[in-house]
Amino acid sequence: MKFNKWTMGLAAVGVVSLASAARADEKMSQVQTALSNTTLSGYVDTSAMWNLGSQNGGTIPAYTQGAGVKGDGFNVDAFDLALDKPMDEGQWASGYHAELLLGPNWVGGSSYPIRQAYLTLRTPVANSGIDWKFGTMDAPIGYESSSDPLNPNFTRSYGYQLEPTTITGLLGTYKVTDMISVTAGIANAGTQGNALNGSPNVNSGATRETQKAYIGEIALTAPDSWGWAKGATLEGTVIQSDRGSATDTHGNGRTWLYVGATVPTPADALKVGAAFDYVDAHNGASRIANKSDDSIWVAGLYANFKCNDKLSFNVRGELQDATSANGRNGEEFTATAQYALWANVLSRVEFRWDHNTANAFDAQAGSGNFTPTQKNAYLLALNLIYQF
Repeated sequence: MKFNKWTMGLAAVGVVSLASAARADEKMSQVQTALSNTTLSGYVDTSAMWNLGSQNGGTIPAYTQGAGVKGDGFNVDAFDLALDKPMDEGQWASGYHAELLLGPNWVGGSSYPIRQAYLTLRTPVANSGIDWKFGTMDAPIGYESSSDPLNPNFTRSYGYQLEPTTITGLLGTYKVTDMISVTAGIANAGTQGNALNGSPNVNSGATRETQKAYIGEIALTAPDSWGWAKGATLEGTVIQSDRGSATDTHGNGRTWLYVGATVPTPADALKVGAAFDYVDAHNGASRIANKSDDSIWVAGLYANFKCNDKLSFNVRGELQDATSANGRNGEEFTATAQYALWANVLSRVEFRWDHNTANAFDAQAGSGNFTPTQKNAYLLALNLIYQF
């Protein structure tokens, strides 16, 4: 074994022994080996938002995570930092993903900003294997991601606001064929609170073992033989949460249903997508005045047009029906222009229009009274994200 001159000098004066130096060098090699396939990534997300019409007095649509502390002005949305050790192709492969998210876009819901932290493990089954995730992770539901750069638009959809964002538990995915994969799992039911869009949070388990969230998903991918439609995806997800107590407004839990698709078109530059979210809150046993369930559904359409390697346009339109949940029905339209002006920087300019059947939005008033008086809200935003 070779030693550097510094180690040899220390050994010569008796500060260290060559045997101990050899053992230290061996341990360092093991650490270096373990870290050799680990990657560091993340992003810094900033934005400027202008609520046209000066509706800045109170109720503002849920444009983004942390919208309650945003409005007209400049924002630091998030700082994301992730370490990854992906699994290799071995039958008993392992790895991990650890991710921190700081800032108002944080989705963890606990006292510490862990967005994701899970092990990845593979167990061989037949000619394939089951890939497991064990820990805290993104919920496998929805068209949009909690990772800002992965979304087609800067602002969040109505559908995203309804879905669980983070779960803590165990998920297993089995690839049946190149076209079909299935996922199943169990997770903490989480703290749902009184809002219909409450989400399971990190380590917020119930007091009884039967109160859990049960997850099932099937994903279909079109093969290369489908021509221009190759790579098209269709996903269906169901999550049943049994969280509840006698004092919980939604005491008997709730059910989330999701169906989403992304499809190429004969025009290479154009891709389209669709998403449908349905949430049912089981109120029957916990509400005296209202023995029926509350529910909300959202239907959305997406389109992406890529002009060239630098410029693309993304549009989204949604319709929300919240009648049975004593909520407000409405729709929104979002148009986003995305341009790669700087290296590693995602640059977006976005316009959004929200319409509500009730007077849900505020207008600035000289008296300082910001009672909702408007059915329409408009937003113009600039979003810059540096990815590393």
